[in-house]
Formats: sequence, C-alpha cells, structure tokens
Amino acid sequence: MTKKEKAQYVASTLEQLYPETPIPLNHSDAYTLLIAVLLSAQCTDERVNKITPILFAKAKSPQEMLLLSIEEIREIIKPCGLSPAKSKAIFNLSRMIIEQHDGQVPASFESLEALPGVGHKTASVVMSQAFGVPAFPVDTHIHRLAERWQLSNGKNVTQTEKDLKKLFKKDIWNKIHLQIIFYGREYCPARGHQIEKCIICNQLNSKK
Repeated sequence: MTKKEKAQYVASTLEQLYPETPIPLNHSDAYTLLIAVLLSAQCTDERVNKITPILFAKAKSPQEMLLLSIEEIREIIKPCGLSPAKSKAIFNLSRMIIEQHDGQVPASFESLEALPGVGHKTASVVMSQAFGVPAFPVDTHIHRLAERWQLSNGKNVTQTEKDLKKLFKKDIWNKIHLQIIFYGREYCPARGHQIEKCIICNQLNSKK
C-alpha cells in the first residue's frame, strides 16, 4: 500500500469504530478546556477529569482564578503532576487573558501559544475543539501510531503533524486526531501491543 492508501484505510476503519468522538476532557467552555488540556500534560485524562471539578468549583473563569493564590491552585492540581509549573501557568495565563484579551480565550494559534504553559499541541486542541478551526494536535498516542502505521518517519511530533496533515483531508483533522487517540488506547498501546488483535497494524503489516 502507498502512504495515501494506508491513510484512506486508517480513516475508513476509524470512522467505523468511532463514529462519535466526544472530547475526553470534561469542560464547559474554551477557558475550562484550555485549563484541562494544560493539566493533561504528562497526566491521564481520567485523572484530570477527577481534579477539574474540584478546581472549577472554585474558579471556572480567568477572573475567578485570580482570586485564588498560586499555592491554592497548586494544592488542588497536585495529583496531576508538575503542579509548581502548572499552577503558575494557570494563574499567569488567566491574568494575561484578562489584561490582553478582554477576559476571553483568544482564538488564534499565535495568541494562545504566547500564553504561559501553552505549547503548540495545547493550542491546537483548543483551536480545533473550542473554535472549530482545523488543527491536528499530535500527542504521544498519535506520534506512536503514525510511525507504526508508517504514515510518518516518527522523528518528532512536529514532523508527524506535517506528515499527517498532508495525508488526511483538512475537514476530518479535528475528528480523526481523536479517533486515533481512542484507537491507540483500545487496540494499539505503547506496551503490551498484540499485533494480532490490532486491526490496523495487522492489515498494514506495520512494525510491532
């Protein structure tokens, strides 16, 4: 199969398996999504979803977040890991949103990536899921699977994102990136990967 044929097979298989793609992180608006995605760095979505209700009960807007101290935020989010850095980022990005964006999460990659603690992947998730702008956030699941399926050489997430954007139609980026994540968790994990049970790897005869 050519890369293009592999991509078409992957897209059709994922659409059959995951016709619906609910966002794994619980949120109510662009701000709470931004905070949840920031917290998910090196932390499972399941754990984030246990912590955010506690945090958002106290502060679910930039204005409310600034009423808490960095130490208070840190205590709440400690189970998510990296709490010293994440608590400072949450406090400081909330202040920037108020001071520079009239209290609203900005709807541009450039403005989002200028916020403390917000990298390209986090900005891509917010742009795609909160604002509906086509983006292809690449996390560790997508990076791993793109290499296994030989859709990318797997050198780095930046290259993987470029490769996948070329292979898949723009109008499905926002959906397929979630479908790949769901598939990776269910069929194609980093450890204990059983190729005979992995529908796509089995068909593509890719590297284990």
